[in-house]
Amino acid sequence: MNGMYDVYLGDKSVGNALVERQGLYYRIRVRCDMNGEGMFQVFLHCGNHRENLGVLVPVDDRFGLETRIPAKRIGEGDPVFRVMPRHGRISGKYIPISPEEPFRYLSRLKDSYLERRNGSIGIVIKGPGHEKS
Repeated sequence: MNGMYDVYLGDKSVGNALVERQGLYYRIRVRCDMNGEGMFQVFLHCGNHRENLGVLVPVDDRFGLETRIPAKRIGEGDPVFRVMPRHGRISGKYIPISPEEPFRYLSRLKDSYLERRNGSIGIVIKGPGHEKS
């Protein structure tokens, strides 16, 4: 299973996955060109097995992830990597981040996640009381 593989969103290739065997593990490095308009997870399909590799995060000017998984968990077959929207998105209040302004929500960062909307980056505060400004 060592090598470089395409990563698909539907039937379109959006990036690549580098797979290297390291002892009893596979090291997997994924890089994708995404628009950042939502959270996406990467799944590895191999034979009848499906493995959630994790959520894509910003890496340089792309999105990616790096992980290691036990080789025995993968099984036999040709690997296929797929990107899928993360379901069950948690709604909350979107706060744009501006370098010129102080950020008033530092105490709420543990209850938030980074999101890009309409070309700008901000955080979404989730949980009870997120509607308060």
